[in-house]
Amino acid sequence: MTAFLPLVLHALAYGSILALAAQGEVIAERAGVINLGVEGLMALGAVMAVLAADASLSPWLGCLAALITGSAGALVLGLATVNGSANQTLCGVALTFLGLGLSAVLGHAVAGLPVSAIFGSWSVPGLSRLPGIGPVFIQSPFVYLAFIILPITCHCLLFRTRLGLSLRAVGENPAAADAVGIPVRRYRLWAVVTGGALAGLAGADMTLSVMPVWSEGMIAGRGWIAVALVIFCGYRPVFAAASALLFGLVMSLSFFGQAQGWPIAPAVLNMTPYLGTIMFMILPALVLPGMRRLMAAPAALGIPYFREER
Repeated sequence: MTAFLPLVLHALAYGSILALAAQGEVIAERAGVINLGVEGLMALGAVMAVLAADASLSPWLGCLAALITGSAGALVLGLATVNGSANQTLCGVALTFLGLGLSAVLGHAVAGLPVSAIFGSWSVPGLSRLPGIGPVFIQSPFVYLAFIILPITCHCLLFRTRLGLSLRAVGENPAAADAVGIPVRRYRLWAVVTGGALAGLAGADMTLSVMPVWSEGMIAGRGWIAVALVIFCGYRPVFAAASALLFGLVMSLSFFGQAQGWPIAPAVLNMTPYLGTIMFMILPALVLPGMRRLMAAPAALGIPYFREER
């Protein structure tokens, strides 16, 4: 166990980034909106967290800036796709390119410089002193949020409350939801903004905890992997967290393999997260046909709702 402890710690750190973004996307897609702008929102959240943390010397204000930035970007997407009934795919891709370009411009002055204020590790009393596995319970607050607090909260919200029932209804059958008085557009807009806030927070996790420095392109496709995770986990927040941990393990293999001197080219090891994404999306549905039903998307996902067509 001790030999693989660095791999586990890396998996928790990198998996927390994916878990935050994926669970935000679960909320949005459960309401019927595909947000393909996660990559751009993560990049914007990452750079704004650095700028705010450097200016205030507080990582908490950096997190707040990332949350606001992600929410604002998602609000623009929501107004265009939910209120304006624009194509969700095109708007999401446009938001990604906008976020990546704008983050590069905003972060030019701080590129490559260490962040002035970052989060330290929080210890779980008692568990952090266990022999061998104690370091697993000494983690950034983002890890506890991504793998414990948020999955439980999102699951209870979606499947144990009237609010969650209404949210899922507008993603499955918006016309029926509207007929019983549920404001479809308001719920969808709320879900998109919430998902954007968590995407921004995932970017803050990247620069205030995992890799405390900003550089252009550092998100490196993690937003797209988070979107794929939502499909893989069957649109369930708890499974999204578990899947993110699995992918965090896959992403950590490249670092672990190079450190251990594995006889595999570094370029091949760096490809593992993306190869893993393809494999995990294809193999379960082929090997276990019943998985197709479990992975089924909300019926109205990606379809604009026009009230006059009710």
